[in-house]
Amino acid sequence: MSGSAALQSDPEPITACTVSRDVQNFDLLIEDMEAELGEAWGDLPIDDAVAFFEQPDAKDLEFIAMALDDQDEADLSTVASVIKAAVQRNIKVIVIAEEVSPIALHQLLKLGAEEFVPYPLPDGALHDAIKRLRVKEVEPVPVAAPENTPRKSSGGREAVILAVQPMAGGTGATTFAVNLAWELTQVNGGTPPRVCLLDFGLQFGSTATYLDLPRRDVVYELLSDTEMMDQEIFMQALLTYEDRLNVLTAPPDILPLDMVTVEDVERIVEMARTNFDYVIIDMPNTLVQWTETVLHAAHVYFVTLELDLRSAQNTLRMIKALKAEELPVEKLRYVLNRSPKFTDLSGKSRVKRLAESLDISIELMLPDGGKQVPEAGDHGAPLANSAPKNVLRKEMQKLAKSVHELNQADIAAQ
Repeated sequence: MSGSAALQSDPEPITACTVSRDVQNFDLLIEDMEAELGEAWGDLPIDDAVAFFEQPDAKDLEFIAMALDDQDEADLSTVASVIKAAVQRNIKVIVIAEEVSPIALHQLLKLGAEEFVPYPLPDGALHDAIKRLRVKEVEPVPVAAPENTPRKSSGGREAVILAVQPMAGGTGATTFAVNLAWELTQVNGGTPPRVCLLDFGLQFGSTATYLDLPRRDVVYELLSDTEMMDQEIFMQALLTYEDRLNVLTAPPDILPLDMVTVEDVERIVEMARTNFDYVIIDMPNTLVQWTETVLHAAHVYFVTLELDLRSAQNTLRMIKALKAEELPVEKLRYVLNRSPKFTDLSGKSRVKRLAESLDISIELMLPDGGKQVPEAGDHGAPLANSAPKNVLRKEMQKLAKSVHELNQADIAAQ
């Protein structure tokens, strides 16, 4: 059923409405609304929605399905006014979006829309969204639960969390994260540990490129509603590389950095921690609100730098910022990429002066792997697969083995 005439003639109370410029552009939505609600729904033109909310016929409205496409982005203010009016009247909002930018969706979700479903509608997606709305409606609010407590997972594991933060662009942080994650899947012979790689570079994360994996909309859906995330939803959002490495890629579109909150990151990291043995987090270049969250969660926080002034200045600023906030700066482990060769005495002297001037200890000195490193990234394969004899690959292999052996020793000592 569709059309505003139904709102006037249908004897059943109207419990839901579609709101759109033209609902005929969303024929799959019409079919799903009929399947879910029978005759107890109607359609509202977007310009009439706010006025209808004031009418007696709207008193039984449970939710609206706000159907949008790319043409609606030119007038988001009208859409926003409908969502605000619905929220003020305790009417739930499901956004049905076709080719709408993530930034626009983020703005609508911040206004109070509770669910997002892409269009064309996946099978059962509208049903699941309505079900989640109704669960939220009846779900009791825990009285004594501490604020911002992440949802627990039933995975039963206790992962080692290793974060990687670049001190400047091009210092090899993603190369480091991807290859460390892959090398960890290769240790321990026939029973390799379970490894998860989280790409938190919401805007320009490139782990998908380096592993030749597709970027999927399901990642955006996960990030948009981590409160509803359970173990099954989280695992479905991951892709696997050669059936060994599990990867949460960056979303397909550039997202605003404030889209993901501290609570979102806590939930994702907690879910990964309890389902894997190692979790590698590839951090964005920019320090964000939830950088502190990852720093606290990480067992080791690698920072990659090069032997140049920009890396030195940014490292100094990073240390100063962490100390000012009394954050655990001792978790930082400094990784010098493209370090001087053993015979380069002048280069080794510069490394020593760099460490002394920053008052740090550079614990990892990674050699320059040459052209094979960017070529591996372009081909979408770790160095172990594309250039197994590369000097950088050998160092990453040693590091992964060392990390695993230390972890096993800690487990044995407990």
